[in-house]
Amino acid sequence: MNAPRVLVVEHENGTGPAQVGDRLAADGLDLDLRRPWAGEALPQGLGTYDGLLVLGGSMGPHDEEQAPWLPRVRHLLRQAVAHDLPTLGICLGMELLTVACGGQVRHSERPEVGLCELTTLLPASRDELFAPLTQLDTAPCAVQWHWEETSILPEGAVPLLTSERCAHQAYRLGKAVWGVQFHPEVLSGDIAAWGASDVSPLLALGLDPAAILAQVVREEDRLRALWGGLAARWGGIVTARRSIAAGG
Repeated sequence: MNAPRVLVVEHENGTGPAQVGDRLAADGLDLDLRRPWAGEALPQGLGTYDGLLVLGGSMGPHDEEQAPWLPRVRHLLRQAVAHDLPTLGICLGMELLTVACGGQVRHSERPEVGLCELTTLLPASRDELFAPLTQLDTAPCAVQWHWEETSILPEGAVPLLTSERCAHQAYRLGKAVWGVQFHPEVLSGDIAAWGASDVSPLLALGLDPAAILAQVVREEDRLRALWGGLAARWGGIVTARRSIAAGG
């Protein structure tokens, strides 16, 4: 049997799957990385895939003049929800999932950038992907880098994580479609590049790119273990559901 196949959608240069992709590939999943920003076509449907990973980007979920492929991505996300295909939407990926399924996204009054503490909600303890976070001795932290956020969840969404500034940090639709506002994929190398490219927006928020990077460097091992583990669990879900569908 061939390896489980995951469609990965990258929205701009420098926002690849990073440690999430590395963990999935190490666990034997086949990643079909598509870069529509570089002219690569997105598939019409998801019939040949076992999972869908939609990454982040600086554009908003409605910025179709900047990113004309966004309607296709929203279409693919609706397909994934309709078929309960294992899906993970990260930051912009979550925002696209939100609007694709009838929720709303707004510009954040207090953008989150840098390390942020997350709070697990009661449904997380029964969630296949997030339950281990409820057993930690300390609250999980994650890297944030967003100026927009989900304000109204899609109908039927199960909220899983929240934070002080952002009500909806993670949710699930159906049994196997997740969106996360934070960035489980990035580590210090990614943040160094993002900080260098976003100096003006960060300074406008009163933030120091060097201080943000230093925070991430201090927590690098923790972030690698915490969110690398989440990536491995998601990959396990992709693999298990593919096996069930194949009658294995």
